[in-house]
Amino acid sequence: MDNRKVILFSAPSGCGKTTIIKQLLQYYDCFEFSISATSRSPREGERDGVDYYFLTQEEFQRRVDAGEFLEWEEVYPGLRYGTLKSEIDRIWDKGHVIIFDVDVNGGKNIKRYFGDRALSIFVMPPSIEVLEQRLRSRGTDSEESIRKRLARSAQELGESKCFDCTIVNDDLQAAVEATRERVLAFLEK
Repeated sequence: MDNRKVILFSAPSGCGKTTIIKQLLQYYDCFEFSISATSRSPREGERDGVDYYFLTQEEFQRRVDAGEFLEWEEVYPGLRYGTLKSEIDRIWDKGHVIIFDVDVNGGKNIKRYFGDRALSIFVMPPSIEVLEQRLRSRGTDSEESIRKRLARSAQELGESKCFDCTIVNDDLQAAVEATRERVLAFLEK
């Protein structure tokens, strides 16, 4: 198996992509999660270098200017996320397959960069109503944040056709199994 491959997941917030990724990481010890950089502050319980690389706006911009990012995006004004090139080197140096959890634009950019060495998976909610219910039940976002996420989600759902496959997360275990099947087929190529 060629481990210099990447598997990327994109979905609107609340679709369950992070949960699916966590389950995949339990099945395969050759997979390693790519830690994204962000300009936002850590949430309670998040740790730098584990959950994200937390950078100030100035440090984020300095690294952009230095060409240290594979991809990055300002998701909302003043809120940036991106993938550092050093993160790819860190994981591939261990001989691992990289797992990305990125927004839709980041997913399209990473797929374009890696081409056939990347499997791009779009995780879809069963409906926008279910997505709204999931976002509200998390209890981590303000009403304004939920409205922003839902507005962005409507646009992102239309981008699913740009990905290699779409997994509808209506039943978590079925979604995980469908994802595993696609991943195994990709790795065996």
